This record gives sequence, structure tokens and C-alpha cells, in this order.
Amino acid sequence: MQRRAAAIYVALFIVIGAASYSLIATAQTPEVEFQNPEYELTAGDEFGVGDRTYTVSSASDGSGELSYTVESAEYTAVWENDSTVTYDGEEWRVLVENGEDPSAFTLQEEINETAILQEDPNASGETVEQDGERYVVIDGSELVAADEYFPEPETRTYAEGDSVEYEGNTSTVDSVTTAEVTLAWTAPRTNTVSVAGGENVTLNGETYFAHFADDSTLQLTQNFERYNAQTDDIDRFTTYKNGLWGVSIVSFLTAVFMIGFAYLPSRY
Repeated sequence: MQRRAAAIYVALFIVIGAASYSLIATAQTPEVEFQNPEYELTAGDEFGVGDRTYTVSSASDGSGELSYTVESAEYTAVWENDSTVTYDGEEWRVLVENGEDPSAFTLQEEINETAILQEDPNASGETVEQDGERYVVIDGSELVAADEYFPEPETRTYAEGDSVEYEGNTSTVDSVTTAEVTLAWTAPRTNTVSVAGGENVTLNGETYFAHFADDSTLQLTQNFERYNAQTDDIDRFTTYKNGLWGVSIVSFLTAVFMIGFAYLPSRY
């Protein structure tokens, strides 16, 4: 009788555990999806947000990168006083005019004395100094003052507001101080924006939710309510699924224990 009752209960718990497991096995996990997102994009696609055009530079494995070009971005370059800069393909020294409130500066050509001496077969390879003056030795004995031997450096003077051709751009002398000279110009600049699936991204002042429908398809949407509702559904599904796993495990363990108890030797 004891074993017969145990068999009935074992069968009951096995049925309960099996039913719970079948629900787990057949249940379809809800996923985040958007039927009509504002944008559905792949690598190479272009799209506009307001007055700005974006290009999808890359989109794969749940992340991507967008790029856009600002046609009139502001650039600046700073030349420190008494420093050497490359300008117009040559080396120049920046010399700010004297005074507490300068408004102009001079570019003085840097003379490559070493190259000039090496090209002159009659000159020594380097200058010498006597009585505080520098000389070039010609033909091993003749001394020529360095100021007379080397060409006079070219100079170019600019004031605040003047135009200067710098690195292919027409720049303006924006400011001159005792410490430095600032050049300013406008030119196109390409900027990038990183995008990660499941996160918000701001494009030209508009906020979108980024979702990857597959490994290479990026969706951008402002339907935040749908996303929140779907994540709530996923959380509830996970809770229910964990509960069913608990029912299945407890049911099968109970069945095993009851079988063991049913076959324990009787004391009577």
C-alpha cells in the first residue's frame, strides 16, 4: 500500500515537472524589435537629421560608427614667439615685434648654413669663432665673416587681420601677443559618432535609440515607450521561466526522494 501510494505521487510530480519543462522548451523568448523605425541602415548608407547628413561608416556586431562633415569648421594654429615653423615649404623663425601690446610679427627665413657650406668645395665644413665673431674658412686659410658669406635671410611681416596662406588654407592673423601668434581659418572637418546597440545616441540635437536588427542592420528610433514595454516583457518572461525551472527541478527531486522513501525497509 505504501509503495502504491508513493507510485501515484511520483507519477503526479513527474507529470508536473514534465509539464513545466515542456513549457520552458516550447516558449519563445521575446526579443526587442521595431517594425517601423525612423531609420534602418547598413554600412555605406546616408541619411539626414535636420540639416546634417550622416554616413554609416561601419555597422557590425552590435556597434557602429557614423560620420558627418562640417563644411565651415574653425581651425587655429599657434606659433610661439622665437620658435621655428614650417611655412611655404621652408623653415622660418617667428619674431614678434617689441612692445607690451604688439600687433605684428615677422617671419625670418632660417638659413641652412650647413647645407651651404657642404655645397661650397672651397669652404670648411663649419664656422669658426674668433674674438666673438663667426667666420667661414675659405681655402684653408682665408677668413670671411659669416654675415658676409651667408645670404641675408628673407623676412615677411604680418599684422593682425592680414591673410596668410598656411597648409593650403587662407588663414587670418587672429591675434598677436608677446608670447605667440594665432592663425585662424575655416575648412571642412569630418566628425564621427560611435553607436552601440541598446543605447541612446544624439544626432544633430535629436536623441535616438540604437538597435541592431541583425549583425549588420542598424535601426534608429524615437519610440522609447515600445522599447521599455518590450524590455518589461522580457523581464517578466525571464521571471516566469526561472519559476518553471524551479517547479521542474523540485518536482523531479521530490519524485526521486519519494521513490527512495517508498523502498525503505519497514520497522514493523
